[in-house]
Amino acid sequence: MPRRLDRSIALLLAAAVVAPLAVVTLAQTAAVTSHGTSSGAKASRDLAVVSPESVGISSERLQRIDVNMKRLVDEGQVAGLVTLLERHGKVAYVGAVGKPDVGKADTLKSDAIFRIYSMTKPVIGVAMMMLHEEGKWRLDDPVARYIPAFQKLKVYVGKNDDGSPKLEDARRSMTMRELMTHTGGLGYVLSPDNPVHRMIIDARVLNPAAPLQAMIAKLAAMPLLAQPGTRWSYSIGVDVQGYLIEKFAGMPLGDFLKTRIFDPLGMKDTGFYVPADKVSRLAQVHTGAGATLAVDPRPDPTVVPLGPSGGGGLFSTAIDYARFCDMLLQGGQFKGVRLLAPRTVEMMRTNHVNPDALKTMGPGTGWGMDFQVVMDAAAAGDSVPNGTFSWWGIAGTWFWIDPVNDLAFVGMVQHQDTRVTRPIHALSRSLVYQAVIE
Repeated sequence: MPRRLDRSIALLLAAAVVAPLAVVTLAQTAAVTSHGTSSGAKASRDLAVVSPESVGISSERLQRIDVNMKRLVDEGQVAGLVTLLERHGKVAYVGAVGKPDVGKADTLKSDAIFRIYSMTKPVIGVAMMMLHEEGKWRLDDPVARYIPAFQKLKVYVGKNDDGSPKLEDARRSMTMRELMTHTGGLGYVLSPDNPVHRMIIDARVLNPAAPLQAMIAKLAAMPLLAQPGTRWSYSIGVDVQGYLIEKFAGMPLGDFLKTRIFDPLGMKDTGFYVPADKVSRLAQVHTGAGATLAVDPRPDPTVVPLGPSGGGGLFSTAIDYARFCDMLLQGGQFKGVRLLAPRTVEMMRTNHVNPDALKTMGPGTGWGMDFQVVMDAAAAGDSVPNGTFSWWGIAGTWFWIDPVNDLAFVGMVQHQDTRVTRPIHALSRSLVYQAVIE
């Protein structure tokens, strides 16, 4: 549906430190925001749909996004995609193409709901930093101060002669900063060949049918895969943050996110489950390609999890997530509602990984408070400028926030194979920046 919004979404939109990093200041961002926009676009940041030219983007060049997204669907690489580009607080482009379910005749609409998986992590980061602003914790506090079960963790260093895990004592507790930057040494569930990851998988540490306290109890019995602070390794740390939010806030994680983030920002379709009356809008996760492209079954989305995953449990829409992105572009506020101070957002999009641990990250990139950050775009081989922060979900959803150009992009797709989706992410960045002309 090239840049044509279905009626409902159109109405909605219309109404609506450690490693060196040259951070773009919020003052610079404001200067960029005021450049090249029409007086109408300057007036408010309400994510209303405007002509691309009014925010310095070429309509003609944007058509290349339509052409390429349609090609991906026509080739059977994916079932459907929703893409959204915002600049200077206005929506310059929304496209929806394909189907929510390749086996059905329904057309994918702009307000489709997606499993965003690890795009949950930045939301948790914002929640954590809201509590940081309230004085609940500090970056260099030991995590064991708040989770006593983490006081005497072990570290996996290999196997004994009998095949059992060889362990040594952790030299110190991981810090809260390390917990939020994947440098605390924790394992995860994405690499079953890794012995520590396999232990976490086999013990069902992540179990939405059990409370988050049960996750912590099981995780405390698991070894770390590295000494704290020595290695960047994508981890279960954001699920641990979800537990800490419950502890600091004194309420369930889902309730905190709804009352403190989703409701204030107007993210009405975002949550840890999909209400029954919205299931018809849910896009299905797919696998395969071409003739083998098919739905990859997932658990019932209407079930409210007892232990919601802070690392990957949210459902959302493109416009909901765009609201979240614009709040960060504005230094912590959206439509008069402030969630964070500008300096806090600046901290979140600054690399906090030390030089040794950076060696296990991709070239030119670092990690802030639950965001990947680009420190050297040339080394990263990316179209985005330095200072861009982003992340993506395992079923293909992706976004980035570019403070230099006051721009954010949200992409929604549901396909299990990252060999299919990751190239789409890179393609979208090239297609967006070739269309920015002012």
